[in-house]
Amino acid sequence: MTIRLKTLGVAAAAAALAISTAITAHADEDEVTIEPPEVHGSGCDAIKAELAPTGLDGLFKQPASAAIAGIPSLSTYNAAISGGLNPAVNVVGVLDNGPYNVFAPTDEAFSALDPAEFEALKADPARLTAMVYYSMALGLLGPEDVHGKLTSQEGKQITVTGKGGDIKVDDTAKVVCAGITADNAKIYIIDTVLSPDNALPATATTTTSPTETTEPTEATETTEPTETTEPTETTESAESAEATETTEAA
Repeated sequence: MTIRLKTLGVAAAAAALAISTAITAHADEDEVTIEPPEVHGSGCDAIKAELAPTGLDGLFKQPASAAIAGIPSLSTYNAAISGGLNPAVNVVGVLDNGPYNVFAPTDEAFSALDPAEFEALKADPARLTAMVYYSMALGLLGPEDVHGKLTSQEGKQITVTGKGGDIKVDDTAKVVCAGITADNAKIYIIDTVLSPDNALPATATTTTSPTETTEPTEATETTEPTETTEPTETTESAESAEATETTEAA
């Protein structure tokens, strides 16, 4: 009896070990490592160097605001969105409630602004908010798909041309690193601060307005069929002639 119980115990332990091993092996098979999409642009290597040793992979699961805060060359833009430039302007809650395509100017881009203009921007909450919201557009578009008209959070349209590593925004800002992926954002680092003052209204299109392209009323005004053709006068002449002939015959 003792020998049989020991045998059963050994068999049960072996079965449990086999099941445990199978479950572990199955779990290992189900584990999939997701790599962030590739970025494009001449400035991406410098950004990766700033984020060593993890590089851009460390931003992959972070909210947009945390990812931006983690990129040293975006410190001024980070201050602009988080109350650092003006305590009255903090849009982190909006940004992290995305998804957003974010066009974030570098510190060098802000340094290129006229000092008086930059101070005026910081001192005016409405203007600073407009600038920040204009740099955000709803969606998650990669470098191959981001081109076209994007309506910004500010309400006006951002015009994006090109793709991959050759993208321009509003024909003034060049994207130096495109498609950095955060948890709820695609970040495009640009070399110029965007201005909503130079944007088209959100309802505008790239084509001319209908009133400029079509002018049917003017065309009909130039042709005046009633003035050029006088069928009534011709008819009256014919009737007069017929009346005269009838009278003469009588």
